[in-house]
Amino acid sequence: MFNIFSSSNGIDISSKEFKEKLEKDRGVVIDVRTRGEFEDGHLAITDQQLDLTNGEFQQAVPNLDPDKTYYLYCRSGNRSGQAARMMKQAGFENVFNVGGFDTLVAHGFEAND
Repeated sequence: MFNIFSSSNGIDISSKEFKEKLEKDRGVVIDVRTRGEFEDGHLAITDQQLDLTNGEFQQAVPNLDPDKTYYLYCRSGNRSGQAARMMKQAGFENVFNVGGFDTLVAHGFEAND
């Protein structure tokens, strides 16, 4: 199957791939949206909310365990993609951009309001 994210070196994964990976390695799920976006609704499995736009995410990266697996999401997949690439550049190996919140909910992920 043609992968529209083929240039991403495996960082961007589909909702289906996310579900499959979660079954093998629960990892850490991070919402990189703003606090307000998070409070309006987030995935029930979210472990942390670290805002990419205000620098909170960038400040937290050095304190994250590079041996863990990370799944990042935002509103559309753009910010989480940027955040995932930052983590890769910082030496994290198992980092995935799982896309946008609404898409994930539409594909069966439970949300908390």
